[in-house]
Amino acid sequence: MSTNAPSAPTPLSSRRAFLKKGALGALAASALSACKDEPKVAQAAPPTPAPTNHDGMAGMAPAAPAPNAPPAAAMLSLAEKRRRADEMDAMHEKGIKAFPAKTQGKGNQLMKPRMDGGVKVFELTASVMKWETAPGQWVEAWAYNEQVPGPQIRVREGDRVRLVLKNELPQSTALHFHGLELPNDVDGVPFITQPPIKPGESYTYEFVVPNSGSHMYHSHHNAATQVGNGMLGAFIVEPKNPLPIERGVDVDYVMILNDGAHGYTLNGKSFPGTEPIVAKLGQKLRLRFMNEGMMIHPMHLHGMHMTVIAKDGWEQPAPWKCDTLNVAPGERWDVIVSCNNPGTWAFHCHILPHAESEHGMFGMVTALVVQK
Repeated sequence: MSTNAPSAPTPLSSRRAFLKKGALGALAASALSACKDEPKVAQAAPPTPAPTNHDGMAGMAPAAPAPNAPPAAAMLSLAEKRRRADEMDAMHEKGIKAFPAKTQGKGNQLMKPRMDGGVKVFELTASVMKWETAPGQWVEAWAYNEQVPGPQIRVREGDRVRLVLKNELPQSTALHFHGLELPNDVDGVPFITQPPIKPGESYTYEFVVPNSGSHMYHSHHNAATQVGNGMLGAFIVEPKNPLPIERGVDVDYVMILNDGAHGYTLNGKSFPGTEPIVAKLGQKLRLRFMNEGMMIHPMHLHGMHMTVIAKDGWEQPAPWKCDTLNVAPGERWDVIVSCNNPGTWAFHCHILPHAESEHGMFGMVTALVVQK
């Protein structure tokens, strides 16, 4: 019976005899003989490894700049600097002059319910379509009623509503009412509160609207894809007893942020295809921010401050002021703007790569226009 036990160590009584037993011994003996017969010489330094570029590939190393050398851009002639500046400025100006650019399709349109007795009925169809986010920029959209964002639903606290969702997508889906404190069986999460709605099927949600505020509806099945492709919308619940600061609003504007497959968008559009917010001097503007994306977006208004009155549909302990408001995924923030400064004011996400590049403004940029 064979075993894998290690062999006994070789006696080292004669190291020379051991080395001579194999090729290693012969090589060692040869080297030893050479050392005895030839004069010693200095050993050559090991070869220097070939320089590599940023991809890890062998290649020529860039020449080191001279100490205190000016940047390459500083070495340009004035004429070349101006040529480059003019080229960039022309791209920026082109985008600004195009705003607001016409695009096909408009999302977030107010949906009027059909009345069935005392029930407000809203019918939604989820389907795949093409959507223009900015002039000439077409994307595949998964949309409710062929608009991104989906139709804006506005009801009152205490209303009885019925939402019927028809699925024409190539996969199952469901409808979740984000922020509404509903009975469990209408929460809209497949395999937790309901079966998934298969392609070709319809599903009905019916409930009494419990809590007021700025809320959302969206898919809760393969949501990163479905919501990222446009399956989202605003669900606004007017309060029975509005706060004093909520009263007397002249313009009530919903701004839905997204950063999915369509890039950085405001209400489904990218600058210069975004829609300006228009108010008259002295009017009271209410803005409802809703983040349906996967990133944080600090929204910054030029020229006037915002007074924050609610978060996620709940009033703040006390209103507070800011000009940049951080809106995280899933959050809703309500603010009041007193439009007391006339002009066209930039309004954008202040994570700058979401809003501007060397080619000009894009993505999450719009404007508040205060008319005299």
